[in-house]
Amino acid sequence: MGAEARLRELGLQLPALRRAAGSYVGWVCSGDLLFLSGQGADGFTGRVGADMSLEEGRAAARACVLNLLAQTRDALGSLDRVVRVVKLLGFVACTEDFTDAPAVIDGASDLLGELFGDRARHARSAIGVQALPLGFAVEIEMVLEAGGTGGR
Repeated sequence: MGAEARLRELGLQLPALRRAAGSYVGWVCSGDLLFLSGQGADGFTGRVGADMSLEEGRAAARACVLNLLAQTRDALGSLDRVVRVVKLLGFVACTEDFTDAPAVIDGASDLLGELFGDRARHARSAIGVQALPLGFAVEIEMVLEAGGTGGR
């Protein structure tokens, strides 16, 4: 089953593209690689460990991935062109004593696994930080390998 059909099967819809919050673009293709700029998620602000729970942080990470997938569809024309999820870099705004940033970013990794199966097995970093742009609780960037035809 393709990723577009799987997205529908999971009952998920991609949000509208977010506008860039600065002097950058949402994505850049170089060869077979698609580099996606970091995405936060509206409605998920504050710091994990103070303003929200680990589970709420995981939900924020899932929402970030949906924003990243919207950028992916914009770049490639279809999620079915994703050959592999190569790398995630996740940032979690959290308290000084919060050490579960990897568990928060698992929300993103798990959703990608549900959507792409083994093609979603990726390298990853999960970093706790004091603050993120626009007050987001989580921000994630992603690198994908693309194939096939269509899109830009």
